[in-house]
Amino acid sequence: MRCPVCNYKDTKVVDSRLSQEGTSIRRRRECVSRKCKYRFSTLEEIEILDLMIIKRNGSRESYNRDKIIQGLHKALEKRPYTSEAFQALLHSIERDIQRERKREIKTSEIGEIVMNRLRGFDKIAYIRFASVYRQFEDVGTFIKELENLLSKPIKKKKKK
Repeated sequence: MRCPVCNYKDTKVVDSRLSQEGTSIRRRRECVSRKCKYRFSTLEEIEILDLMIIKRNGSRESYNRDKIIQGLHKALEKRPYTSEAFQALLHSIERDIQRERKREIKTSEIGEIVMNRLRGFDKIAYIRFASVYRQFEDVGTFIKELENLLSKPIKKKKKK
């Protein structure tokens, strides 16, 4: 990897740490140029490759992480969350997609995965996402979804 300061062609890894979720590795690097010795961090994450998305109209396209990020940002607009929590949410969604072990997945399946994760993350964001994803056409449908949300308890993870 090139040094971001002097553009020297090589760096060495000084330290590596696994994230709490185990989905990424943070590496501390140092430029090996005698003059520079600049230290910086890199983040290595799992990338979903070779996954085709089957859209509602039957067309297919390659998986695009940015579309999930964009949808989450819209749902979480003006909601309190940290960057770390957002990244953990995104990783959990992608991990659930990978657990399906499919080469092709329908947008409806991805939507359900996102809603399941958003439900435990932020109920307001969940309702926002569900209202667009499920295309609520009237207030009655919206109220039914709210009642459904309030009637089912959210499973909390036990702290170790």
